[in-house]
Amino acid sequence: MKLRRTMLYVPGNNPNMVKDAHIYRADSVMFDLEDSVSVHEKDAARFLIFRALKCIDYENTETVVRINSLHSPYGEDDLEAMVRARPDVIRLPKTESPEDIMEADEKLGILEKKLGLPKNEIKLFAAIENARGVVNVSRITEASDRLVGVAFGAEDFVTNLHTTRSREGTELFTARQEILLAGRAAGLHVIDSVFADVNDEAGFRREVELIKGMGFDGKSVINPRQVGIVHEIYTPSIEEINHARRVIRAIEAAEEEGSGVATLNGRMVDKPVVERARRTLELAHVSGLYLDEIQEEAAHA
Repeated sequence: MKLRRTMLYVPGNNPNMVKDAHIYRADSVMFDLEDSVSVHEKDAARFLIFRALKCIDYENTETVVRINSLHSPYGEDDLEAMVRARPDVIRLPKTESPEDIMEADEKLGILEKKLGLPKNEIKLFAAIENARGVVNVSRITEASDRLVGVAFGAEDFVTNLHTTRSREGTELFTARQEILLAGRAAGLHVIDSVFADVNDEAGFRREVELIKGMGFDGKSVINPRQVGIVHEIYTPSIEEINHARRVIRAIEAAEEEGSGVATLNGRMVDKPVVERARRTLELAHVSGLYLDEIQEEAAHA
């Protein structure tokens, strides 16, 4: 299982943040060459991220670069420089159509061949940030084998809809559902949008709990303080782990007796319940929990 609970934005023109990006233990760091960099600093930011990726060991943290649109004056230069620098993922901003993905895929393939790199070494992430992208998202997510994920950009989305973000997020619900369904159907990771008010921890927690409940794999974050909160909410609790263990034991006992279903505490345990239990245990393991050290309480045995 690949964890993408957090994707930490790092402005591409901030040397200190670029140098130390991995110390905050986000699952992915996303070096931004687009919105956070002024037009006067595009070239300098591109060179900074190129040198950082070539020279800094980011350890096990996934490296992502958000380039400028390939239809902008900067996108082509961004793409070639980043292929030479070899991040794990290129994130395409404001993806509106499958053709956007196919164009990026083709250009990446040409550059990989030119530079003698393995085919499809660098993956793609699509960012859906406007109504056209949401309408086309099911086609976008099927556009390339190089695509590993899709992300929601709510700030640009609400601007495109001529509205603003509310506390409840009702204006985002349909877009979130469409992006999530398309991503799941294509077998991709699905990442939710940033939460801009870094001082509203209670509001941030509510939103993370909401998107986790909807089924998102994680969230883009703009401040290192947000990383730990997301990881805490996405890490299974001891109670959830113990329940998952009891589910697995129950189905194993039923299978030994020739049955594909079991009961646990009066409730049926069938294939979907077992799959959720196995995912809980796998998520606990990859989150760094040592399951053999977690003792189940006798009262729940």
